[in-house]
Amino acid sequence: MTDLFERLVAASGLPPIRLHDLRHGAATLMLAADIDIKIVSDTLGHSDTRITRDIYQSVLPQVGRSAAEATTKLVPLQLKAEAEKAARKAAKKEKAKKAAAKNAGKAKGGKPKDKPKAQAKAGKKARRRKPKE
Repeated sequence: MTDLFERLVAASGLPPIRLHDLRHGAATLMLAADIDIKIVSDTLGHSDTRITRDIYQSVLPQVGRSAAEATTKLVPLQLKAEAEKAARKAAKKEKAKKAAAKNAGKAKGGKPKDKPKAQAKAGKKARRRKPKE
């Protein structure tokens, strides 16, 4: 099989490559395609996935790069979630502030909250205005 492969490679005009190199190429491409390490390991006949990881994990720089990029994409999501939480908290605080201002306005000029205080105020006003005799 190896002799036939070497003749085919020579006839194709490709650079020299061993039959075993196709195995490495296939494993590298599977990992680059994000195929699960267990499947790659089983395909290669390795007894343990650690063997596969040790040999192939860092073969293609883009495999490491894509892993880093995938991880980096999580950071903006976390920052966005924190920003949304802060915005909700600020909106809730603003709503409470407006409600408090509205209630304070009612106590001053609207319906009095405390009847005894309102009655005392009315009594003072009445006493201030002395009828002319």
